[in-house]
Amino acid sequence: MINWSIILGVAKTHLLTKMKSTVTATLGVTFGIGAYITLVSFMTGLNTMLDDLVLNQTPHIHLYNEIRPSDNQPITLNDDFQNVFNVVHSIKPKLSQTKIHNALPILSYLKKQPNVDGATPQLRAQIFYLSGSMELGGNLVGVDIMEEVRLSNLQDNIVEGSPEDLKNNANGILLGAGLAEKMSLSTGDRVQISTVSGTVFPLKIVGIYQSGIAEVDNVQSFANLKTVQRILGEAENYVTDINIKLVDITKAQSMANLLQNQFDVKAMGINEANAQFETGSNIRNLITYAVSITLLIVAGFGIYNILNMLIYEKMKDIAILKATGFSGTDVQLIFMGQAMIIGIVGGVLGLLIGFSLSKIIDQTPFETDALPTITTYPVNYDPAYYIIGIVFALLSTFIAGYLPSLRAKNIDPVKIIRGT
Repeated sequence: MINWSIILGVAKTHLLTKMKSTVTATLGVTFGIGAYITLVSFMTGLNTMLDDLVLNQTPHIHLYNEIRPSDNQPITLNDDFQNVFNVVHSIKPKLSQTKIHNALPILSYLKKQPNVDGATPQLRAQIFYLSGSMELGGNLVGVDIMEEVRLSNLQDNIVEGSPEDLKNNANGILLGAGLAEKMSLSTGDRVQISTVSGTVFPLKIVGIYQSGIAEVDNVQSFANLKTVQRILGEAENYVTDINIKLVDITKAQSMANLLQNQFDVKAMGINEANAQFETGSNIRNLITYAVSITLLIVAGFGIYNILNMLIYEKMKDIAILKATGFSGTDVQLIFMGQAMIIGIVGGVLGLLIGFSLSKIIDQTPFETDALPTITTYPVNYDPAYYIIGIVFALLSTFIAGYLPSLRAKNIDPVKIIRGT
């Protein structure tokens, strides 16, 4: 019967008598796991920030009327050309309205669906921003501001003013940060809005909006939905877009296909809208995990090498143990015990070092004009990474200890004592 107290006692004694080798092996585990935790936490945190920067500005499903060529061209309606190869040049898009037909009933229907967290109407208008002699083209988006804040990260992107300021001002505007900088405007100033038909409408700047994407901030601003409807001279049911947020985002594409067929509008799911970005994000994550796994594997080889040398140095001790009555299995368990003690101590220290370095990175100032709402470097404290770290520490030290301990188990003590 195995006496575990003796086995672990001998293992502990071996570790303490060879403190230099023990510390070296433990530090190998510690820094390998610590580096893994730090790297994967920072890289995945950075990837998450980049993902959120784009994806949080994209609705789960976007309904709008797409302007496209008619499926039935005049030549296809003529029976004389049915069975011949036709080449048609300069196809013109069919005459269609940009507004969504029956937008308000559609909104009412969507809000009753169990998988819909919310649906907001929008009215997008092509306009010109006028300030003195300066004239800039751009977009003015009419929104239900409080519902937009509830369903998106819009409030995080308001660097001056508040959503309530826009809600309470019928002639207010959240001006894009790029536009404000180009036109030297700030909160409290007035900006003239000119529609494509030439109608000029003055609006008061109640806040500055900055998404962090220059292409958006240089052209886009927000106003109340009724304000934009009044500027365009349209009725209260005039809506060009409906943004939908789902409870379960994985059902976005299937529901988009259903809505497109049901209401005869273009319905774009978040995966379709961000297909290229998703590809880039997946590649970044793949690189992160590949580097992290490589780091763990390199650490594992280092641990194996150190433990192998540790057993080589203790050949005479092994011979003495066997000569005093310890079986090969007992000797193997002694060295396995040493390996697991090194794995546990080194793994726990590695987790603490990784967490500490992650905290330091998390508190390091990160200031950029493009992302005013982000003040420190992003770090992901996902517990799964810490579980992977400690499991790998134990697994690597187990394997690294098992192979050399198997060698120790089969050593002939007589040959060691004779020096052969």
